[in-house]
Amino acid sequence: MPSLDIVSEVESAEILNATNNAARELTTRFDFRGVDATITFANDVVTLKAEADFQCQQLLDIFAAQLVNRKIDPTVMEYDKEAFHSGKTFSLNVSFKQGIAADVSKKMIKMIKEKKIKMKVQAQVQGDEVRVTGKKRDDLQAVMALVREADLGQPFQFKNFRD
Repeated sequence: MPSLDIVSEVESAEILNATNNAARELTTRFDFRGVDATITFANDVVTLKAEADFQCQQLLDIFAAQLVNRKIDPTVMEYDKEAFHSGKTFSLNVSFKQGIAADVSKKMIKMIKEKKIKMKVQAQVQGDEVRVTGKKRDDLQAVMALVREADLGQPFQFKNFRD
């Protein structure tokens, strides 16, 4: 019986590459010349530091653009709206969504069941991923298209597509 796993994960190596590329771009930016600004990655958290709050937001835009270049959806980023002020610098910590939260997986399963595919496929939560099994590959591909089109607040990948 065909099955697939729907997951939401980001590779740390790709985040590190995006961080390094953003730091490299930061050194060439005219608007950051003479400004004490840094982008660092440690323990799956990217820290953006600058002298002003709006500069932190610019660093966030630079980093998001580098994530897009690395084929990572920027919706995986979790951060505060305003930068944290400490001394002379503002800092913004960016973490990343890993796995599918329980409420999102419930929405996904409900969405799959509401479609006409419900007689042909079954979805179940397995930890931080969702397993979908069906009678035909076409049904699973329809579920994949449905999940891609849905706006659930994070990107999803499909693994273990088996016949």
